Amino acid sequence: MGREIGAKLKGGEVLALQGDLGAGKTTFIQGLAKGLGIKKTIVSPTFIIVRRYPVSGRRHLYHVDLYRLEEEIGKELENLGLTDEWGRKENIVVIEWADKARNEIPKSAIWIEFEYVDEHKRKIKTDII
Repeated sequence: MGREIGAKLKGGEVLALQGDLGAGKTTFIQGLAKGLGIKKTIVSPTFIIVRRYPVSGRRHLYHVDLYRLEEEIGKELENLGLTDEWGRKENIVVIEWADKARNEIPKSAIWIEFEYVDEHKRKIKTDII
């Protein structure tokens, strides 16, 4: 599913992902990156907050993980320069644990909710498809 969605993205999108640990957010982003043509291995930026990947024909994919942020998330997003990047049409920004910063994320963001069903199955809810 991530690969299919990634192939359709034009740039300028912000995808806001929410769901518990192990619900499939990072796996989804790995597929999305493949759909964008990214060959690098995608790993969660839990400890560094943001990873940036070049995308052919576009500027970058920004993979953001807000799991470790607790306070002043809006200020952190601004300090990291993310609020500037998600306004650019050539960038795609995907945010894990986006519900922690619901008020800071653009209103135009596409929200995707992940739910762990069992070891081999996940449930994904979104309006994008």
